[in-house]
Amino acid sequence: MGPRKQPASEPAPKPHVNLSRTHGIADEHGRPPQPMPIPNWVRHTIAYSLAALAVAGVCWLIGVVLLRLGFVSFTLAVAVLMTALLAPLAGRLRRAGTPDGLAASLAVLLLIAVPAGIGLLLWVRVGNQVQDLRPALAAGIDDIRAWLTTGPLSLDPAQIDNLRDQVVNVVERGLPAPAAGARTALHVLGGLALAVFTVFFLLKDGDRMWQWVLERTPQQHRDRVDGAGRRTWTVLTGYVVGVTVIALVDAVLIGAGLFFVGVPLWLSLALLVFVGAYVPILGATLSGAVAVLVTMVTNGPGDAVIIVVVVLVVQQVEGNLLQPLVMGRAVHLHPVVTLVVVTAGTVLFGIAGAVLAVPVVAIAYGVAEYLRNNRGVSGSPS
Repeated sequence: MGPRKQPASEPAPKPHVNLSRTHGIADEHGRPPQPMPIPNWVRHTIAYSLAALAVAGVCWLIGVVLLRLGFVSFTLAVAVLMTALLAPLAGRLRRAGTPDGLAASLAVLLLIAVPAGIGLLLWVRVGNQVQDLRPALAAGIDDIRAWLTTGPLSLDPAQIDNLRDQVVNVVERGLPAPAAGARTALHVLGGLALAVFTVFFLLKDGDRMWQWVLERTPQQHRDRVDGAGRRTWTVLTGYVVGVTVIALVDAVLIGAGLFFVGVPLWLSLALLVFVGAYVPILGATLSGAVAVLVTMVTNGPGDAVIIVVVVLVVQQVEGNLLQPLVMGRAVHLHPVVTLVVVTAGTVLFGIAGAVLAVPVVAIAYGVAEYLRNNRGVSGSPS
């Protein structure tokens, strides 16, 4: 019998096409080629890039919220700094048997009493000296103007007068209107009240607040979060206490130089040096420059040169002795890094950025180092 024919109604079967042979070179068994494996470094790069983008997105959202609530954010940040400054004192009071609430209250009272007392002292002294200083200040300004026009610089008197007018206009534009000044005063008082209450409750219930956070952290990450938080507090406390000690030493030494030279406003200038030291490098430089300028106006160029020498010596002592001894263990930032951070913070966020830039970067660096050195640390399974 001959081969069976296909019925006319049934379609002819389509020929088999080996896709592996048309789209690649098959192996000896006719299987399609396997895709080339992705190198590990490419996978790691993609994973780290995605993680960095996620972290950057979260940080951006947090930054937007903090900037929208800029006044509240800055007030709370200052309250945390003040808490870190007063925490050693409150801890000693608690170890001596003082209840938590009383220890926190005494620390807050000290925080209020010291600035209030200094402010009252300055109000009395400066108020009595301003009337007597007006002739001396006017004569000093005239002497500086004469030196600029007839001295080595030989500047044009019209240029000096124009510069003086521009400075006066800038100062006048910077002064707020009465209504705006009243609103600013109310905001400042509200911020001070918020800061004081925050400091009190952080000193009193800070440990319980942290335990509340840890209880809501997954067990496998609890030890690392606890260690990173304690490292943050150690760095912050070391920074605030250290910068306060350095500011006090700078103010005492420069204030003593101003006192012995006979500058009438030596106490006010010493306080300016103390406050300016909380902005590393830039604050000390600007406050020292103001002290030299006031000395030149009130006492003359000779005493101003002496104050320049005093300021330079104090800054050398601070940079080479006080910074390594007082803050070296807590803050591991090179002076170049500090200068760049302070400058960037000032440009981006003004005075708030100048004050907070260094502690934020120091905390970030300390936490990163802790996490890098404790990668294998994890909580015990529950």
